[in-house]
Parts: sequence; C-alpha cells; structure tokens
Amino acid sequence: MDPDAVLTEELLAGIRSRAAGYDEGNEFPHEDFGALAEAGYLKAFVPVSAGGLGAGLSDVVSLQRRLAAAAPATALAVNMHLVWTGAAKVLADRGDAALGAVLEEAAAGEVFAFGVSEAGNDAVLFDSVTDAAPDGDGGYRFTGTKVFTSLAPVWTRLGTFGKDSSGDEPRLVWGFLRRDEPGWRHLDDWDTLGMRASQSRTTILEGAHVPAERIVRTLPVGPSPDLLVFGIFAVFETLLAAVYTGIAERALELAVEAAHRRRSHRSGGRPYSQDPDIRWQLAEAAMAVDAVLPQLERVAGDLDGLVDRGQAWFRALSGLKHRVAETAVAVVGTAMRVGGGGAYFRGTELERLYRDVLAGLYHPSDPESAHTTVANALLGPLEG
Repeated sequence: MDPDAVLTEELLAGIRSRAAGYDEGNEFPHEDFGALAEAGYLKAFVPVSAGGLGAGLSDVVSLQRRLAAAAPATALAVNMHLVWTGAAKVLADRGDAALGAVLEEAAAGEVFAFGVSEAGNDAVLFDSVTDAAPDGDGGYRFTGTKVFTSLAPVWTRLGTFGKDSSGDEPRLVWGFLRRDEPGWRHLDDWDTLGMRASQSRTTILEGAHVPAERIVRTLPVGPSPDLLVFGIFAVFETLLAAVYTGIAERALELAVEAAHRRRSHRSGGRPYSQDPDIRWQLAEAAMAVDAVLPQLERVAGDLDGLVDRGQAWFRALSGLKHRVAETAVAVVGTAMRVGGGGAYFRGTELERLYRDVLAGLYHPSDPESAHTTVANALLGPLEG
C-alpha cells in the first residue's frame, strides 16, 4: 500500500490547517473525520473484497505516523476505531471470527470507540470495576464509568467490558453497545492540556444493554492468554506508538526549520543551524527517532507475519509503547529549545505538539506497568 495515495498531500494539508482551530476551540474535528471517512481511512483494515483498503498493521502504522504529524488529536481519536478494526483483523488472521461483525459493520460505515479504561483500574484488561449483570437471555446490562472515550461525538458502536460476579467465579464480559440503545451518557468534561480535539469524554453506563448476539467473549478475571486480549493489546500499543512517533518526527522537522530560520546576533547573524550546540541537540533528537523506528516497524511486521513470540509479545508491546512515548516527549522538548522563545507562544505548532505529546505518558502501558511486565519476563514474578 502507498500511504501517499491514501493520505494525499492535499488531504493532509487541509487537516493540518484546521488543527490549531480545533485545539483552541476544544472541538471535535468533524471536518477531518468526514474527509478521512470519504477517503476510506476508517475502512483501512477492512478487506478489499468488502470495500476496504485491505491494509495490514505495518501499513496503518505508516498512515498513522503521517496523520499524527499533521494533527495529533485527530490521529489519536481515529486510533481508537482502528484499534477495534485492527484487533478484528488480528483475530481473523489467526482463525478467530469473534470480531467478524466489527469488520462487517466498519465496512458499512459504523464507527467504533474504545470504552475500556476506568479510573483507578490499573489491571486494565485483566479486571473491571464496571458491573455486567446477566439479562437472563445471554446478554448483559453494564453499569459503571469509562474514561478517555475518544470519538465521543461520533461513535456508533462502543466496545466495552465489565465484570459478571453473579456466578461462583467472576467473569469479564466483552461486548458492543449500539449508540441508539438507552442506558448511557457522556459527560462534557474533556477540557485538557492537550489532545483537545479527540474529545475523549467520560462515559457513564447506567444499565446499558448489550444483547447476546453482541457479546463476543467472557473470560476469567486476571491475566489471560486469550486471543481477544492479545489482539486488543497488540494493536492498541502498536498504533499508539505510531501516533507518538509521528509527533516526534514532525517536531524534529519543525526544529530543523527553526534552526535554519533563526539568526544569532552574537555570531554576526549566522543561522543557528551553524551553531555546534544546536547541531548536537538536533543530532541527538534525530538519533532517538531513528532508534524507535526499527522497533516499531519490526513489531508491526511480526504481527502481520503471524510470528509466534509467545509470552515475549507482552514484553515487546509494552516496551515499544513506553520507549516511543518517552522518546517523543524528549524529542519535542528538544524541539522547543531549538525553536526558541517563539515556540512558547500559544498558537504555534510546536507549542501544540508540546502539549499533545504529554498524553502519551498516561496511556497504557504506563512506565510502572511496562517495567513490571519486562521485569517479570526477565526475572519471574515477585515472590508472594
């Protein structure tokens, strides 16, 4: 797939031109979203035979890097739809049809959001504080609070989960809520430091009903080798890494432009691109970006290639997201220094990237979780 043919320069230029306005107004990027839908972007993982782009994860990583370089919040919002459709492809490629309806409905224009994160739930996919009450017919009613629900104004399907404690052993129940079903509401609470256009609002579930035909899995509480858990985690971590890599790449471009544009009075008007200290800082930032690109591409390629890394996958995926997020924060920080005082003013692109990139610190896997995962892989779990 040619990313340039999907995200054309004209399309990206329009998206970039609107990013500052959406950020300032704290508004959802409706025009961006409509343009991406028209370009078939929301059907990236849908097979060509069903009207999609037939993309693999490596393709979408390239696309999301380009989109994030133009408008990080738009890319992060779309990411959540792509997590569900990408997870559906991961499962389908491995012979599991549990999320087949996701690809079918995405092909028909439905938009999927990620209603999983819960305040204080650091077990993430392995437990839930949302109640899933059986309806007696194989369906469930969900009651709880989900945070960071990106695409809040436009989703038509909310992938969510909760805990059924009615039996002898609690079970985690996964299903998809339709927007036209009652029992849920959004809070108008998304007023954040950065990523403002993603409109990742809090969602309150108040007995929201998911019928049996929309329940896709019930799993035991705790770490699970189930393919659904793997698919969600793999695509979530990889596409997050793609977004923050795109931010770092764009910040580096802006820093290079600033170094050529800014002049030093002390050195007789020579550009900062000739200053050895500035050159060293930019070289260091470039090497940091260069170091994460092979890791990102290898992980995406191995997922596409059905490589069996066993339990080592979780170390690779959490480590990838952590390393990219920390690298992106550092690279944008360097770009701000090179950009000088002008970059500190509201409305400049670097100032917006500086705020947007910080959201990467809060997405799973956070630094504590990533280090725990890798330490357990190396040393085994803590005793007791």
